[in-house]
Amino acid sequence: MSLSPQWLDELRSRITLSGVISRTTRLQKAGHEWKACCPFHDEKSPSFTVNDQKGFYHCFGCGAHGDAIRWMTDQRGLGFMDAVKELAAEAGMELPAPDPRVARAAEQRASLHDVTAAAQDWFRATLQSPDGAQARDYLQSRGFPAAIVAEFGFGFAPDNRQALPRALARFDEAMLIEAGLRITVEGKEPYDRFRNRLMLPIQDARARVIAFGGRILDAGKSDAPKYLNSPDTPLFDKGRTLYNLHRAGPASRKSGRIVVVEGYMDVVALAAAGIADAVAPLGTALTERQLELLWRVIDVPVLCFDGDAAGQRAAMRAIGRALPMLAPGRSLAIVNLPAGLDPDDLIRERGAAEMERLLASPKSLLDLLWDFELNARALDTPEDKAGLKARLLEHVETIADPDIKALYRRELLDRFSAFAFPRKEFTPQPARTGQRGGFRKSSALPVISGEVVARLRKLVSDRGRDTLTAGVIAGLVRFPDQIQRHAEALLCVSTAQPHLSGAVDALLDAAEALESGAELPIWPEGSGAMAGRSLPFSFLALDADETDARSALANAVGLLIERPALEAALARATARFESDPEGAFAEQQRLLKRKLEFEARLGQMAQQRAAGPDSAMAQMPASDEVDEQKMD
Repeated sequence: MSLSPQWLDELRSRITLSGVISRTTRLQKAGHEWKACCPFHDEKSPSFTVNDQKGFYHCFGCGAHGDAIRWMTDQRGLGFMDAVKELAAEAGMELPAPDPRVARAAEQRASLHDVTAAAQDWFRATLQSPDGAQARDYLQSRGFPAAIVAEFGFGFAPDNRQALPRALARFDEAMLIEAGLRITVEGKEPYDRFRNRLMLPIQDARARVIAFGGRILDAGKSDAPKYLNSPDTPLFDKGRTLYNLHRAGPASRKSGRIVVVEGYMDVVALAAAGIADAVAPLGTALTERQLELLWRVIDVPVLCFDGDAAGQRAAMRAIGRALPMLAPGRSLAIVNLPAGLDPDDLIRERGAAEMERLLASPKSLLDLLWDFELNARALDTPEDKAGLKARLLEHVETIADPDIKALYRRELLDRFSAFAFPRKEFTPQPARTGQRGGFRKSSALPVISGEVVARLRKLVSDRGRDTLTAGVIAGLVRFPDQIQRHAEALLCVSTAQPHLSGAVDALLDAAEALESGAELPIWPEGSGAMAGRSLPFSFLALDADETDARSALANAVGLLIERPALEAALARATARFESDPEGAFAEQQRLLKRKLEFEARLGQMAQQRAAGPDSAMAQMPASDEVDEQKMD
């Protein structure tokens, strides 16, 4: 009988792990998890946790870790198949029928495991023979302790094209070729793949040898690649394997992180320095499958790349793969090493403490994305800057999760606006006769006409027409330092609502001349700063914390952008009714739900203001409050 990984995953998904464990162990709810005193060792305070969402249990005291099947075998003492049968009966699943082809494949894999295990024993023995003297000298020059050499299973492949079949004579030539140890060329005798190389075994999650990596010893005297890995075989798929994961996984449960470096010699160097939670891909950029393996261990793995241009490109390739797969709480962190240094060089020159310091303060995925694109090309012209914005939005569009996509878009556009529209310095000078306010720019100050002032005042005071727009305008008047930050959003608003274009243009033109405070240059009599006090927004309350007020204002700007887009989407869905009634109806219902959520968020802003002590809205009836928040 063969149990495929897919069938076992389905079985685990149908079982509630806490339900299985609670039959014999008393569990207590702890947030999203369960906790208990560990059943595998004696303890007085709970260190044993059960996570139904991730499907595993873990003890921080003794390191016990596993899924529902592992619980049945380790705690209940059942055999693997007995555990699977009991859980399958509980889940209402039938065991798959025996498949002769699968059985033969499993038998072949078992045989290939025998081949790779025998090859590993021979490589290790050869390292200690006279033939391995140069390889031993290399390991000594790297400063690897004997314990690390033994733990990672270093070996040596001699410079001989036919050494392996003589050493492993009990295995057929076909098996050696199938295991990736020999190369066959039509019309020629097969020959050993690995020759005159320092050898490292590549192991699976059960620590079985499934492939090899070899480093050439005379890299400067040969055209051969410096590193050579086994090809894909029935045992080994390099895109689905992470080097050292079987050691780093348990170590990460103690450290709370997992570190991804570029090559397996980097992994060994870190382990020699006491950093045991490192893994590496195998000659390729991180694949989607490898990212999934990492996220099973920890929510935010740390990618550590060399500080050169190749390292930057590797980081961006990883980010490109990760963006479509991001999920709430699941991301990447990135450490860029100093230029010209790999992990081993850094540890040699600056010590393990410096490596730990860098790993403790990585960049977020978003920060690295912004920094990379900002420095990718010259940004001297408006066209260059527009190209930066386009590249950033291309990345954002690859994100599948809608909430994460919206947050990335807002954050990156905020950064772009601050970069593309920086605030210019202005010099305070005494006001001339007839000049409004007490400040003007060191260069020509944009003159705001009385007509524009009147229009702005009307927008703020005429709240019955459009409360949200009035509130945003009043908020930007009160906090003019936020105008440039939201310039991109304001331009989108003026495009969608042409009647606001004059007010938006006036605000953008005057942004550099405005000063925060009660006396603002756009109000001739200096009392207009209070014009928005009756509007139902927390950022207009006089006693509001300025940091919180600016954050609330940013949320209101976001709503102002979202509203016309939502209305336009509703109009498009309605127009589709004739050609696609079912699809249009479903889309319309989804958008109406979003519109209700939109109005609820708008209502929350009013409620927050109404609860404030300084608000004139506190005594307003709730029905009136809701009416005034309706969208156009």
